[in-house]
Amino acid sequence: MHLIIDGYNLLHVSRLPKVVTADDLQRERDHLIDELSRYRQIRPCEITLVFDGWQGGRPTEKKEWKKGIEVFFSRLGETADEVIKRLVKEKGQGAAVITADRDISRYAERMGVAVIPSVRFREKMEMGGIRDEKGVGQDEDETGEMKRKGPSRRLSKKERRIRFALRKL
Repeated sequence: MHLIIDGYNLLHVSRLPKVVTADDLQRERDHLIDELSRYRQIRPCEITLVFDGWQGGRPTEKKEWKKGIEVFFSRLGETADEVIKRLVKEKGQGAAVITADRDISRYAERMGVAVIPSVRFREKMEMGGIRDEKGVGQDEDETGEMKRKGPSRRLSKKERRIRFALRKL
């Protein structure tokens, strides 16, 4: 599976809104890359992390590899949303998008790509490989909740796609 992550969106999930300096922001980006690298060691997958560079970035798109993570900075005048949409189009259904942005979510769903909310992915990252070691009990689903008994109800296509992607994570 190939994860395409809206970088600033995932960064802002875990911190309170506050004014940050450029140095603070760089430290936070590096910390996120470290976390994703550790996650990648537990759950091998390709990860592409996309950050906005449209306000103060370079005239060209910047792409680099850090600790096994492909990191994109959009070019000056281009948003990370546009880069993510382009990557979704290139990667197709073998990818999953991590974002809370509605516009990106709608686009990815139209392309048949699973969209995982940033909050859910953050929780999954923090759990790390704990699930793999313990395993999921017979009476539990992949979220650790007890399965309900009774008449079955088929989940929506969107929710099935999200659950399938989460199981792979």
